[in-house]
Amino acid sequence: MTKQAVCAIVFGVLLAFQGQPALAAGEGETASAQQLSRDAKATLQKLYARVPLAKSLGPKAHAILVFPEILKAGLIVGGQYGEGALLQGGKAIGYYNTAGASYGLQAGAQKYGYAMFFMNAKALQGLESSEGFEVGVGPSVVVVDEGMAKQTTTKTLDKDVYAFVFGQKGLMAGLGIQGNKITKINPK
Repeated sequence: MTKQAVCAIVFGVLLAFQGQPALAAGEGETASAQQLSRDAKATLQKLYARVPLAKSLGPKAHAILVFPEILKAGLIVGGQYGEGALLQGGKAIGYYNTAGASYGLQAGAQKYGYAMFFMNAKALQGLESSEGFEVGVGPSVVVVDEGMAKQTTTKTLDKDVYAFVFGQKGLMAGLGIQGNKITKINPK
C-alpha cells in the first residue's frame, strides 16, 4: 500500500468521526444518567420491534444491558467505545461502558449498538461483581445474528447471556463483541 493510500484511509477515518458526540465524551465526560437511561430504553424498544426473538426474551431476562451506540474505528490498530444502561424491570439500575481494542487487517469506521440479555442472576452477578466484565470470559455469551434470530425459539435457549448486535452503519469489516471489556461507570 502506498503512503498516499495510508494517508487517505487515516484521513477518512478521522472525517468519519469529526463532530461525533461520543468522541467528545471520550475526553473524560460521560453522558448523563438520565440520557443513558432514556437512550437505552428507546433502543431496546426499537430492537423489540425489529427482532421478535429479542422481544420474547425480554420478559424472561433477569436484566438487559443496552449499549445504544458504539463507535469503532481502525487502521491496522482499532478501538471501540460506547456507554449504556443496565435495565431491570424497565428501570435503569446501573451504567456501563464497553471498550475494546483490536489489531490486524482492518481499516474504516463504524457505528453499531448491542444489547445483552442476562438470563439468570448468576450471569448478572458476573457483570456486577467484577472490576471489568470481559465478553468471552465467564458466563457463556451467544451472539445472536439475524439468521439465528429467525430460526430460534425461546424454548431452545439455554445459555447465560444472549447478545444482539444491531444498527451497523459505516464501512468496516470484522464486527464483533468478543474481547470487549464492560466496566461500571458513574454518570452525572
